[in-house]
Amino acid sequence: MSTPVRAAAFAAALVAAFAVAWGAGRVVGPVEADPAPAAHDGMASHEDETDAHAGHGSAVAEATGLTAQADGFTLDLADRQLPAGRTRLDFRVLTSSGRPLLDYTREHEKDLHLIVVRRDLTGFQHVHPRLDRATGTWSVDVRLTPGTWRVIADSTPEGWDGVTLADDVSVAGDFRPVPLPADDRTAEVGAYTVTLAGDTAPGASTVLTATVEHDGTAVTDLEPYLGAYGHLVAIRAGDLGYLHVHPEEGAPGPIDFATAFPTPGTYRLFLDFRHGGTVRTAAFTVVSGGAPSGEHGEGGHEH
Repeated sequence: MSTPVRAAAFAAALVAAFAVAWGAGRVVGPVEADPAPAAHDGMASHEDETDAHAGHGSAVAEATGLTAQADGFTLDLADRQLPAGRTRLDFRVLTSSGRPLLDYTREHEKDLHLIVVRRDLTGFQHVHPRLDRATGTWSVDVRLTPGTWRVIADSTPEGWDGVTLADDVSVAGDFRPVPLPADDRTAEVGAYTVTLAGDTAPGASTVLTATVEHDGTAVTDLEPYLGAYGHLVAIRAGDLGYLHVHPEEGAPGPIDFATAFPTPGTYRLFLDFRHGGTVRTAAFTVVSGGAPSGEHGEGGHEH
């Protein structure tokens, strides 16, 4: 690992980056009363985020997106069974009174980010539905194959901290699960090669650096996508716990992400980046275990 000072800085960036993805499973009072954002258990307030940016935060975030209900909000899927192929996915985000949530604070140029991925961690899609304010229904077209799919809605209700809600939909047909690839920090996306470097020990703040090459030449002119040079999503195999981080500010390549893996396990990472006017997704498998570089666990193992 880096020096203690740098580790603290990474932890601070981590708290802010994950503040929008915390608080699964807890239900609180009515949200129509326009409550002030509060520092719930496991959920940082806006003031806490500011402190974290200033270097006062030190917590390591947990995975979220483990339940359809969190902090008084509910993900209400219109259908739990959908056909294979290109299909429309409809859902609402309900408040604790059962009414559709209509007002959001825009994050990274969108009111709501939707992740759709099959439970074997294939078919990843990061999409942005449209909201019908007359009905409170969000709609988006997705492509689905037979199996069970996880639908993860990441948003910030107006006046509140971010909340991540998730539920499953089933797709009938001949389901053929795909084995999870082995730990691999290099991904090929057409003529692009993307490599991921950094400590992946559980519970430790770290920086992952993504380097993009095109036909063997380093790409240093990545284009902004949703207000950033890259978006990284990590999903934990098994329970599909969700992490979403954004890059530290800097040059358009390579991209540094302040993050942490909250528990030992296998994670599938998806990096969205734009170059030449096209958004591409690189996928990696990361096994988190052992101790950070320079730190030894019980058995003295180090990465």
